[in-house]
Amino acid sequence: MLVSMTDSPGSGPRTGPSDSPADTYRGAVHVGGPADVRQLPDIRLTKIAVGPMDNNAYFVCSESTGDVLLIDAAAEMQRLLDVVDRNRLVRVVSTHGHADHWQALEAVVGITGAITVAHPADADDLPIPVRELVSDGDEVTVGDVQLRVIHLAGHTPGSIALHLDLTGQGAGSHLFTGDSLFPGGPGRTTNPADFTSLMDDLESKVFGVLPDATWVYPGHGADTTLGQERPSLAEWRARGW
Repeated sequence: MLVSMTDSPGSGPRTGPSDSPADTYRGAVHVGGPADVRQLPDIRLTKIAVGPMDNNAYFVCSESTGDVLLIDAAAEMQRLLDVVDRNRLVRVVSTHGHADHWQALEAVVGITGAITVAHPADADDLPIPVRELVSDGDEVTVGDVQLRVIHLAGHTPGSIALHLDLTGQGAGSHLFTGDSLFPGGPGRTTNPADFTSLMDDLESKVFGVLPDATWVYPGHGADTTLGQERPSLAEWRARGW
């Protein structure tokens, strides 16, 4: 099922504060434009925008091993493979099963041999078999980097976020949310039950446990932080989207 940018309720580009004065990353990218790169301890994080629906794709590179994880092979296979050493791309995580997030998945995996990763509830919506099925609380590994899976049912039954916790290294908390959370609200849902499910999961598994400084990397558009969004939780509940 194709989704549109109406999945994102934000009214326009928005960014959170940088982690430090030396951190030039802002997460505001556009299709055809340059990547934005954030340097974290032993990790290089790269964000680009691809495809007709302005999807974000994220690369997490373990600098100690050179291995790379791609979050959402959304579109533009060649553009994706130009960003990293294709021989070091070891896993591709699909945050959910909507087609705008996997248009390049089959081609990327065919060239690199990378392992496909997704939640079982959305696995059948992907164009190729999923080799690693993950559920809430599981870890996805790239090199010596671990990202924790957070299942956020609502936008789709198997939507997931990935949490990279570097607070122990003084580099903060980082959350890749797919289409489950954007600047301005949760991702699009099609009925009240799915909306309630998504809001319940966001409040209990994300806002209820992660710090305000957590940087949010969404599936479309600019980044935000949990602290920027937290004051609007009651408003989102009341409006129903």
